[in-house]
Amino acid sequence: MTRSVAAAVAVPTGTAAQDTQDIDDFIYLMSHDVRASVRALLELPQWISEDLAEAGIEVTGSVAQSIEMMNRHTARLDRMLTDLLAYSRVGRLQEVVRVDLDASLEEVLSGLCLPDSILVTRDFGCRAAMMGEQDALMLWSALIGNAVKHHDKPAIGITVKTRQEGGMIRITVCDDGPGIPQRFYSKALGAMTTLRPRDEIEGTGMGLANVRKLAQHYGGSVELSKVQSDQRGLRVDVVIPHGCATD
Repeated sequence: MTRSVAAAVAVPTGTAAQDTQDIDDFIYLMSHDVRASVRALLELPQWISEDLAEAGIEVTGSVAQSIEMMNRHTARLDRMLTDLLAYSRVGRLQEVVRVDLDASLEEVLSGLCLPDSILVTRDFGCRAAMMGEQDALMLWSALIGNAVKHHDKPAIGITVKTRQEGGMIRITVCDDGPGIPQRFYSKALGAMTTLRPRDEIEGTGMGLANVRKLAQHYGGSVELSKVQSDQRGLRVDVVIPHGCATD
């Protein structure tokens, strides 16, 4: 080993917490800056199509297919950068406050504009948690979005429960979809990991990764399991150590 390489290896990187913060800062800056260019790329095919139309040139055949492919892949990149930004923002740029879990879930559901065929049943034994307001919205968005995105039937049933267990809050979301084989539980919680090809289902593989990072940030954990051993569906339990008020 040369002296220069040895010196480089010997340089301390700081605490694990500082290293994680540095990585989050890098992801935030990279995603934020790159996304501005990606947004321009999203608009470019539309401008080209409009210019050709004004010139009386019909876009057909391989040219139309190429523009459609550009739109699809650029939109996928934009979603990936958006989810990376959300990942880097967990626990950042917000105060820890008493969050109304029911109200934050309602805000997310209103924004998703789910069809009537999707039924979300709520059972809140614990209505408040201490966390960032944006983190609460991201948590519900990731959990509900994951259940809806990976379902294989038009009619979807989702059950949301919260319970206080000593000094912990258990947030449980169950769906009646196809579920995840147990051998893939750890992989499903990884960042930018999808269990199906992106050409089959659009996704960045960041939903459950964001949930895991949020739980770990607040000193908790995430557990995946079957709803029941003889049934379809996935159960996601998020356990965080914050008190709540029971109605």
